[in-house]
Amino acid sequence: MTLGIALAATNADNYVDAVVAQARSAHELGVGAVWLGQRMDYDSPTLAAIVGREVPGLQVGTSAIPVIGRHPLLVSSQAQTAQAATHGRYHLGLALGSALVAGAFGTEFERPITRLREFLTAIRQLLDNEPTEFRGELLTATPSLPTTVPGAHPRIPVLVAAMGPQALRVTGELADGALPYLAGPKTLSSQIVPALTRASSTTPRIVAFVPAVVTADPDRARATAIERLSFYERVPSYRRVLDLENATRAADLAIIGDEGTVAAAIHRYYEAGATEVVLTSTDLSTPEDELRTWSLAGHLTADRTAPIGGRS
Repeated sequence: MTLGIALAATNADNYVDAVVAQARSAHELGVGAVWLGQRMDYDSPTLAAIVGREVPGLQVGTSAIPVIGRHPLLVSSQAQTAQAATHGRYHLGLALGSALVAGAFGTEFERPITRLREFLTAIRQLLDNEPTEFRGELLTATPSLPTTVPGAHPRIPVLVAAMGPQALRVTGELADGALPYLAGPKTLSSQIVPALTRASSTTPRIVAFVPAVVTADPDRARATAIERLSFYERVPSYRRVLDLENATRAADLAIIGDEGTVAAAIHRYYEAGATEVVLTSTDLSTPEDELRTWSLAGHLTADRTAPIGGRS
């Protein structure tokens, strides 16, 4: 198990330089894994490759690349390049996407589960270096040129930001695990872990993404969380898991407090079945509090007596 953090640079003159600096600082504090979201500005696999190259020993992941508007051949090339650049420390995270993402590409957000299934089937063949001749209802992948990047080993893990029953079923069948966000311990133990485990032939990875910050001013951090995370309350998939937790606001799932409070809350995610935890929104308070949060993550990762151990 690992305890990682999600990185995002704000007000940076050079986004890539800023994220590399963040990753280096976090790793020096003992953090073993960093994750990068996919937006509509920077390219997350490219950034992960750079970060992993610049900070040796650090695990790097993307969470998560929407399959809408992408093609398995292109994402496979990106993932293999990142894997070769980091010498085997890259983790590929995918997502179904949304109507908002589809609209940006001028397409319809239709049959997302079918698209996810076809995308995972094709990209798994590509990443496993299998002969690929995939023809689905929505996607076709029939490469006429080599698709293997030398040095892209070991096998790249594929994880999906899945939380609904159908998405979890497909993820369990075709991927290595899930990347739930804003799914609290109750939802993990009662919904996500059982559904994913039933559908998987192996033990799936369950990487829980949780907003968290260590701070002496929890009221200020919580006010910021209420404002910043309110967007997710209007997205059906997130609204569903918030309702399962009896949470009114997304900020209700944020872990905010001193080191003991945050560590205890993290432990509850592991007890609920998470194999890994990633702390997000660690910048809800001051820069000093963010470093304090990273320091706690590094301490818990290094402390072999804690419920968090190391996993490469």
